[in-house]
Amino acid sequence: MLIKMSRPSDCNESQVTPEALYLSRRRVLGGAVLAGAGALLPGLAMGAAPGAYDGVAPSAAPGWFRQKLPDTRWQAVTVQGESITPFNDATHYNNYYEFGTDKGDPARYAGSLPTEPWSVVVDGEVGKPGKYALEDFMKPYQLEERIYRLRCVEAWSMVIPWLGFPLSALLKQVEPTSKAKYIRFETLVDREHMPGQRSGFALINWPYVEGLRMDEAMNPLAILAVGMYGRELANQNGAPLRLIVPWKYGFKGVKSIVRITLVEQQPATTWQQIAPSEYGFYANVNPTVDHPRWTQARERRLPSSLFSPNVRETLMFNGYADEVASLYSGMDLRVNY
Repeated sequence: MLIKMSRPSDCNESQVTPEALYLSRRRVLGGAVLAGAGALLPGLAMGAAPGAYDGVAPSAAPGWFRQKLPDTRWQAVTVQGESITPFNDATHYNNYYEFGTDKGDPARYAGSLPTEPWSVVVDGEVGKPGKYALEDFMKPYQLEERIYRLRCVEAWSMVIPWLGFPLSALLKQVEPTSKAKYIRFETLVDREHMPGQRSGFALINWPYVEGLRMDEAMNPLAILAVGMYGRELANQNGAPLRLIVPWKYGFKGVKSIVRITLVEQQPATTWQQIAPSEYGFYANVNPTVDHPRWTQARERRLPSSLFSPNVRETLMFNGYADEVASLYSGMDLRVNY
């Protein structure tokens, strides 16, 4: 039995890329729709019986990841009416300036980055601070597949199946204090294996830092991802742990996280410090607020080419307005961009 749960934020059938070209797999729901976060998400029915994504080769995933896969809650349907971006595009067209500024630099250089062992520090305004080996950090959480749109501030986009767990689950686990109003995320500094961090031309004061308001982090759409396309994250996509907030521009999705700090004051984030007139703290996808140098009203969905540009209209909050618009009630989104 296939169960589909449609919402107004789902993509329309008119937006479909030809299925025969790009559809990687379909899921068949093995049981009833799960309660909880899954029931709140657009087009999300979850069950068992995962398939295999075309063109995605098996890999030597860490032991803790392989152990969690059998119990993963797989998404039964895609983002309604849209096809998943081919794996090669999703892993070879990236912004990850720790490895360089060219879109191919992450795939070219990230393979040498050691991701085992890995540890994550959780500190700040929490009742249970600590430094955790990644396998211990992940123990309390069941993996879920979430198929989300990804919209870059540069006006290109993808649809990617992530594997991860709700960020809200972590927050409940570490017991935020009453002073915790924001979350600050910090990425790895490893100049030996990250050539972009050695560049004298880099404008970034490493480490890369991003942040969310607590109510944003508690939204069911926000996840910490450890995998994609049914396997562990590729290094160039932010292995072994990255943030996914699908209603925001992609630069909010900090990669290779090593520290999560709960704080009382809004953290100073990397791109906001570099160019505050171009990259605000909120970075919500908003087709009515242009970047100073280009329009945000349209986007180029990958894969695309000169003869098939695959341009479409940008959706408010990247199509997730029903789930997140209430977070910004009363706010001027032209000022709080």
